[in-house]
Amino acid sequence: MKMADMERIRTGIPGLDEMMNGGLPFPSTVLVAGDTGTGKTTFCMQFLFEGARAGEQGLYFTTFSEPPEWLLKFMSNYAFVDLKCFGREIRYVDLSYAMEAGQDMDQILKTIESDITSFKPKRIVIDPISVFEDILGEDYRRFLFRFATFTKNWQTATIVTGEAKPGAPYPTDLAYIADGVIILYNTEVDRMRKRSLEILKMRGTPHTTGKHAVDISTEKGFVVHPGL
Repeated sequence: MKMADMERIRTGIPGLDEMMNGGLPFPSTVLVAGDTGTGKTTFCMQFLFEGARAGEQGLYFTTFSEPPEWLLKFMSNYAFVDLKCFGREIRYVDLSYAMEAGQDMDQILKTIESDITSFKPKRIVIDPISVFEDILGEDYRRFLFRFATFTKNWQTATIVTGEAKPGAPYPTDLAYIADGVIILYNTEVDRMRKRSLEILKMRGTPHTTGKHAVDISTEKGFVVHPGL
């Protein structure tokens, strides 16, 4: 298959799709990595709502013990959010109970697969997936590989988020299984914070390189400014 013929799925992030030949490869698993405050959750929700507007199902897996009402409370400020989509095109799934119950790798994967099988989403988010590393230990990499294989077999575009680690801008274990890696930055410059984005890799896709300015606002959401 030629790159031009590869199916793409739009992210809903203004300025980003034009940087990677029209959107994310489909199906694929993409890592969105960055420190706290870089906009990972906003990025992911904007991605899901882009699908919802097109009538696509989306699954949002959270690994934090946070009621959906709290997520809705904070996200409802964004113009791209349509609250009617929650529970309809977009389903919220809390995985923290599986972690608190001490489920092993097979049990956690079974829980995830059950939701995917029943809801049949085109878009999936796990935010963040990196917390499973402490729980699964040596099984973590096998978990990531099996998860990525399963979601691609189901023909989905999947975004997983991970926190940057000391001395590294992204978690390497996650990059190992990902078809694409997008890094978000929130860098201090002259005593001010400036957000930016970098596409580190995107399999089968000619993409723009380097860091590019990012703005996040309630009116426009997460916006990339290529070339700035």
